[in-house]
Amino acid sequence: MSRILPLEAYVRTPHSRLLRRSWTAALAAAGSVALLVSGFITTPTSAAEVGCRVDYTVNQWAGGYTAQVKVTNLGPAVNGWRLTWTHADGQRVTSAWNATVTQTGASVVAVNADWNGSVATDGSAEFGVQGTWSSANPAPTDFALNGVVCGGTGTTPPPTTPPPTTPPPSADCGSAVVCSGFEDQTGTTPSGAWQFAAPDCQGTGTAAVDTSVAHSGGRSLRIDGRAGYCNHAFVASTANLSSVGPLMYVRMWVRHTTALPAAHVTFVSLPDSSQGGRALRVGGQNGALQWNRETDDATLPAQSPAGVAQSRPLPTGSWQCLRFAIDTTAPKLDTWLGDEQVPGLHADGVPTQDIDQQWLARTIPPRPTALRLGWESYGTGDDTLWFDDVAVGSTPIGC
Repeated sequence: MSRILPLEAYVRTPHSRLLRRSWTAALAAAGSVALLVSGFITTPTSAAEVGCRVDYTVNQWAGGYTAQVKVTNLGPAVNGWRLTWTHADGQRVTSAWNATVTQTGASVVAVNADWNGSVATDGSAEFGVQGTWSSANPAPTDFALNGVVCGGTGTTPPPTTPPPTTPPPSADCGSAVVCSGFEDQTGTTPSGAWQFAAPDCQGTGTAAVDTSVAHSGGRSLRIDGRAGYCNHAFVASTANLSSVGPLMYVRMWVRHTTALPAAHVTFVSLPDSSQGGRALRVGGQNGALQWNRETDDATLPAQSPAGVAQSRPLPTGSWQCLRFAIDTTAPKLDTWLGDEQVPGLHADGVPTQDIDQQWLARTIPPRPTALRLGWESYGTGDDTLWFDDVAVGSTPIGC
C-alpha cells in the first residue's frame, strides 16, 4: 500500500506558497485529481473535479520492456507530482528518464525532475522507464497521483481529441533519393544500387539478399555480423547524398536477433565529408541505441548511467521503424524509434547535461554523402540483422 502524504507536500498557490491548511480545506481549495485510463474516470469521494490523465504505453521484447508515461494535467496548474503504481507480476524497473523512479518490492514511485514538476492546465509531463519481466508484463492497474488512488486498466486510452490538422509524414518514399525495399535484387549477392563494403577491414561477417524474411514484399537485406574490429560487413547504397538537405531524413525498418551489447557496435554508417570522409554512425553501447562520431569518438547520449537511461534499447525479434533527421547546417539531429522521439538521441544545439554536451563540442555541421547498412563491432557482439524499406530524402518520411 502506498503511503498518502499530506497534500501540502505537493500543491502550491499561484504565488508558490505552500498551503498550510487541513486536508479537507486543501482539497476544497485546490481540488483533487483523477486518472483517465481506457476511457474510465475514477474520482475519490472527496474530489471536486477531474485533475489529470495518464497514458501508459509499453514496448516489450523477450525479458525486457520500456514504458512511456504521459501525465496530462486537466485541472489547475500543479507544482510537483508523484506517481505510484504496483508491478504485481515480478517486473523490475532498472532505469528511468525525465523522472526519479524507485522500486521497493512491487511498489514503484516516480517523482518529477527539477525541470518538469510544474505542469500548467492542459499541459503534460512525460517520463519513461526501462525494466525486466519474466512470466508476464501487464500494464499497472493501480496508479495513484500525489497519493490519490486512481483506477482503470492501466492501458493507453483511445484518443479523445480530434486528429491533428497536419497529417504525419507519408510512408511512401517514391520521390526520395534512396527508396528501396530490395525488390530489384535478383540474386543472393547485393548488386546494382547496393554493393558490399568493408570500409576498414574484412573478416567473417557476411551480407546477403534474403527471400525468407521481409518487412514488406519478398526480399530484405541480411547481415550476419561478427564480433571483433576486423569483421566489418556493410552494404552501401550507390546513391550520392551530398545534395540531400538542408535536413536529411532517413527511414529504415530493422530487425535483429541479439540485444545490443555493452560494447560499442555500429549498424548504420554514413560517410561524412565534414569529417574528411570519416563516418557518422548509429549503433549501440551499454545496451542502448547511440550516435557516434568517428573523428572524435563523441557519443550521443553521453555514456553515463543518466545519459544511457534516456536512450532506448533496440527490441529484438521484431521489425522496428528507425528514423533520423540530420541537420546539414548545424550540429543538430533527431531520432525516432517508431513514432517516439528518443530523448537521449536528440541534439537541438542547446547543451543538455548527460545528453549532448560532448556531441556539441564540435560545431561543424555534418554532411553525410552516402549510406551503409551492416555491422561493425569494436569488441564483443555478434548479431544477425535484416534491413528493409530504406529511404533517404529531403522531406520527412513516416513509418
